[in-house]
Amino acid sequence: MITALVLIAGCGGGDAKNTNTATTAPAPPGQGGGLRLEQDYERVVKAVLPSVVQIDTDTGLGSGVIYDNKGDIVTNSHVVAGANRLRVTTATGKKALPATLIGQYSPDDLAVVRVNDASSLRPARFGDSSRLSVGEIVLAMGNPLGLSGSVTSGIISAVGRTVSSPREGAFPGATISGAVQTSAPINPGNSGGALVTLENEVIGIPALAASDPQIGGAAAGIGFAIPSNTVKLIADQLIRSGRVTNSGRAALGITVRDVADLSGNVVGVGVVSVTRDGPADRAGIRPNDIIVSVNRTKTPSTSDLSDVLAGLKPGQTVPVVVQHPDGSKTIVNIALGQLPG
Repeated sequence: MITALVLIAGCGGGDAKNTNTATTAPAPPGQGGGLRLEQDYERVVKAVLPSVVQIDTDTGLGSGVIYDNKGDIVTNSHVVAGANRLRVTTATGKKALPATLIGQYSPDDLAVVRVNDASSLRPARFGDSSRLSVGEIVLAMGNPLGLSGSVTSGIISAVGRTVSSPREGAFPGATISGAVQTSAPINPGNSGGALVTLENEVIGIPALAASDPQIGGAAAGIGFAIPSNTVKLIADQLIRSGRVTNSGRAALGITVRDVADLSGNVVGVGVVSVTRDGPADRAGIRPNDIIVSVNRTKTPSTSDLSDVLAGLKPGQTVPVVVQHPDGSKTIVNIALGQLPG
């Protein structure tokens, strides 16, 4: 929208009809609102990009966001999983700062690394992801394909998604609940970077892009970020003790595997072991049972089970359908436990 600014000049003791007015010329087409948005982009980049770093490992590279003034940097677990060497390059070009892994929590695909020399680091400001609105403009900052300090733009496409990332190398995979979907392009190397609002706040850590099953590559304009409230919950615990004791994630207290038929098709979730005195143990679930559904949602595979549990909370009581080795089925109500660190 183009606006004209009207300045009212003062008048001294004369006829009010002699009041002088001065009006600025209308802004040329393409300026006004568009120019202000461009200036907002420049302001956000200037404020936040210095807080985004590149993380190089002996297995690849990714991004990270400076979390505090002690040298702690939050990133994705899959960026650092299995790495023996970590090096951080800051946005100011200070290269090859050695870093150590403070802790990681694979279920949420989060990790914290630390550099000893924090003198040149500028912590980012993390916002409240529960206040996000669909349609809100965001910028994704990171190092896609090793192009350090890159910025892409888009909007919040959806909130509250549950998405899963596959097992890769030493990374066991993750199911992210409450994920923020964005149209800002997310490419390899963006992982662990920053999803930022026009308020200069990090509201998510980009983790993965959707894949197109027809072409086998990334689906354009569909990326996902771990919400900032989850980042703060997990990162604070990792920094404090190197482990997570309050995950906020529901669990049955079992280890499971996919059960396949003679043709190799996955047909269910088999119980391998049961945590003693855990929720499943108290409900009478035993090894070799099969979890058929949880909270009235079918669980034909371990990834389906993870997706269902990701949308539930510890302490919540839900019905679970169990098939026993003799083929009989029972329904038990289970008070969910908490996924351990």
